[in-house]
Amino acid sequence: MHPLTRLIADDMRPALGVTEPGAIAFAVATARDHVTGTLRELRLTLNSGMFKNAFTCGIPNSREVGNEHAAALGYVAADASRGLECLDNVSPRHNALAKKLVADGKIRVAMGEVTSRIYICAEIVTDAGSSAVTIRDSHTHITEIRENGNVVFTADEKKSDSVADAVPTIHRYTLRQMLHYAKNVPLDEIRFIARAYEVNLALFDQALSSRRTVFAHKLLEQNGGRAISTDERLSASLLCNAAIEARVLGLSRPAMSITGSGAHGIIATLPLYAVQQVNGLDDETLLRATALSYLVCMYIKEYSGKLSAFCGCAIAAGTGMACGIVLMKGGGQKALDMTIRNMASGITGMICDGGNHGCTMKGIVAVDAAFRAAGFALEGIAIGHEHGINGSTAEETMRNMVLIASPGMVQTEGIIVDVMRKKR
Repeated sequence: MHPLTRLIADDMRPALGVTEPGAIAFAVATARDHVTGTLRELRLTLNSGMFKNAFTCGIPNSREVGNEHAAALGYVAADASRGLECLDNVSPRHNALAKKLVADGKIRVAMGEVTSRIYICAEIVTDAGSSAVTIRDSHTHITEIRENGNVVFTADEKKSDSVADAVPTIHRYTLRQMLHYAKNVPLDEIRFIARAYEVNLALFDQALSSRRTVFAHKLLEQNGGRAISTDERLSASLLCNAAIEARVLGLSRPAMSITGSGAHGIIATLPLYAVQQVNGLDDETLLRATALSYLVCMYIKEYSGKLSAFCGCAIAAGTGMACGIVLMKGGGQKALDMTIRNMASGITGMICDGGNHGCTMKGIVAVDAAFRAAGFALEGIAIGHEHGINGSTAEETMRNMVLIASPGMVQTEGIIVDVMRKKR
């Protein structure tokens, strides 16, 4: 198996709801499984990105939002063995119990370091003992478990002092190499990517059947009342952003995530499905374009960290989607370079103010920008490499896009959180 195939396969994961509430619930449920007795206090410490992303985010199978309720549901209902789908079996009874825990002041949430590096520490104190679970670097990577203060499990953090190992796998490839891979990898090796379409289209279907979604129904109306019309951009925006809206509102179907984010996975895939359907393209074309979309998304996102002050959904996944569109329409290396410059010049700097209903609007902007960027590039029109943050190569441009966020927007991250807190 090609290393890039393995990279994609390892990164694709179903995630129920926005990833951060699921990760919080997973951490709490794991800690709960290591202590007995009646709860006295549950303390949760999060890095700024985790804190922000779950701050007003919908939770699967619940009408509640936010860090406290995600933690409370993790305690009363989550099944840790399900990973990021741990809240799949939440019932009305569980919601009532969780709401009481929050109302009784049993849940304490604090923001730790302002950083894009994922950190969750869930500490549970009962009348019989205590437990604590620490997660680092990815949403389900447990690095330590304590029972009554004693360490019962440790794992290495996903960091390395080795210079060679410090270079992420994806950054060892150029855009040209990723394109060659996407065009030439044996089809059977990437057929598993089709699972992303099964999962994400089911979430789209749920969005259209829900009374809670509003953008989904308006986008359907704008697309002539059809999921797939003759307009690929309107169809792409409908498929993509109805699914995103369902996800951020906490509807009960998972998204197929990439780089730890369901919205990234949706944006990197569903618009390409619209292009395929409108233009009558075959499944091979779709799968190869999706592989490239994923890889470009991963390339950009790896520089910023999993959670940061910039909207990776629009910038990283949106750029990946745009590159996938170019490949589907017969574009080559030059068109991809130009597309990346167009995207960098257009939407770099879009902030992330958490996983919430606003992600739907960001997704709409990302789809529009991607189709414009790709369309111009395929006509030979692009912002020159000498302008703005564009680099002399596609790789340099992608890196520059993210330098704006990390380290460039670290102070912005703190300000975003401060603004959000003041509304409470």
